[in-house]
Amino acid sequence: MKIAHVEAGLRSFDNKMPEEINRLVTDRLSDILFTTDEISDQILLKEGTPSAKIYRVGNIMIDSLVKHLPAARKLILNDIITSFASKDNTKVDLVDRHFALVTLHRPSNVDDFSSFSNLLSFMMGEVASFMPVVWPVHPRTMKKIQEFGLWDSLVAHPYFVLLSPVGYHEMLRLNMSAKIVLTDSGGLQEESTVLGTPCLTLRWNTERPMTLKQYGGASILVGNDMEKIREGYRMILEKPIYPHCPPLWDGKTAERILDILLKK
Repeated sequence: MKIAHVEAGLRSFDNKMPEEINRLVTDRLSDILFTTDEISDQILLKEGTPSAKIYRVGNIMIDSLVKHLPAARKLILNDIITSFASKDNTKVDLVDRHFALVTLHRPSNVDDFSSFSNLLSFMMGEVASFMPVVWPVHPRTMKKIQEFGLWDSLVAHPYFVLLSPVGYHEMLRLNMSAKIVLTDSGGLQEESTVLGTPCLTLRWNTERPMTLKQYGGASILVGNDMEKIREGYRMILEKPIYPHCPPLWDGKTAERILDILLKK
């Protein structure tokens, strides 16, 4: 039985992350390696993978984005806020490209009180003083907010819009309309790049380097260093918004995968 790995060759080079070990093991076991970009190809080749096993097909997540974009565009921003609001005093009217979108869930950001509270102080003070902040809160993050006693201050802030977890269409609509995204999610990095939404990636590494500004993407790696976050935030606000689609990130990745599999 042949094994094919979609999104092969992704590396954060952080072996403390369980998913990094999973990627390494799966790539070793697989007979067919479908990659998203040239960087992934080069990583696999440097690891000793035979070139005959590597097929660059593009990003399968962008297939989903392209397919669902028309449905997401039909959603009304303030209807999303009303439907998913997790606090009663949400009276903010959202305007396209004049709000920040936040997602946080990684232990490095939310499990340590000092790091988490610093991030929240920055968002409540420097970001929310300029534009509303929309935050669909991950369940484990919500647990930490309550455990650290931070919920009351978040609820009391008039421009902090706290949401229960939203669906894919809703998140896509928020992403395409935000002025800036602050996230530790890899998937949102990719979507932000294609949509053209500037992204501050609150991680020290990424397995998706094609999303970074040095490769033409929309993302800046800032970790949870407050000075880097402030510097990146100010820089992003001064830059124009433009989409960037790396080669083969065109919504046809699944078709290319199918064509290759049918020839095997």
